[in-house]
Amino acid sequence: MSNITPKSYESRMATHPSPLARRLFKIMVEKQTNLCVSLDVYSKAELLQLVDTLGPYVCVFKTHVDIVDDFSYESVVEPLVALSKKHNFLIFEDRKFADIGSTVKSQYTSGIYKIVRWSHITNAHALPGPGIIDGLYAGAKEVTDDERGLLLLAEMSSKGSLATGEYTDKTVALARGNTEFTFGFIAQNRLGEPDEDFVIMTPGVGLDAKSDGLGQQYRTVDEAVSGGSDIVIVGRGIIGKGRDPIAEAKRYRDAGWASYLARLK
Repeated sequence: MSNITPKSYESRMATHPSPLARRLFKIMVEKQTNLCVSLDVYSKAELLQLVDTLGPYVCVFKTHVDIVDDFSYESVVEPLVALSKKHNFLIFEDRKFADIGSTVKSQYTSGIYKIVRWSHITNAHALPGPGIIDGLYAGAKEVTDDERGLLLLAEMSSKGSLATGEYTDKTVALARGNTEFTFGFIAQNRLGEPDEDFVIMTPGVGLDAKSDGLGQQYRTVDEAVSGGSDIVIVGRGIIGKGRDPIAEAKRYRDAGWASYLARLK
């Protein structure tokens, strides 16, 4: 790993400035999993069935509720929240906010999705500057007393991504303004100084495919975790056509945890 001495999830659970991150580490330790399953599905029945089936193996489910054709708050969000309590996982709505503070605050708290009410984690682009963090943080504080956390998109797994170099460095600097809320990054590598603790969630992880033909580039679980990832995000490798979701979830969970333990040695 790059620029930080590896620390256990247990030790980070005791010291992390974000209440949401501390809760996340606790789940990871209790369930011995650093797997996030990405659920890009189009029906509420499939979404909820996968969540209930795979819940025991994950620490986080990542959703895109705006692609669910038959979405309603009562029939999707309420049972999803109930399942998060049943199986002890966090919900990450992959909204990728990218607007001025007042706009993202409204998008986060209002409309048909009301994301802040149920999604423990969301994410945002750094392009608008600090106002985007301020707006989302204000929305969280106004609407709920539950722990909420924000990830900034510092690096992406798509071919030709512009989120590199100076952009990534400035994104890290932006996160330092509110580490209680902005607890980490969507990134491919460990980011921050040695004395900083940002949670790294990494998409584009696969044990089989190297590319999807549409710009997605895959790294192995071990490449991601040894490079500094705390949580690997896997979608089609687990729920893709022809896959056995339970068998694949177990395979990725075991691979991710083994890579984490190897990182500590």
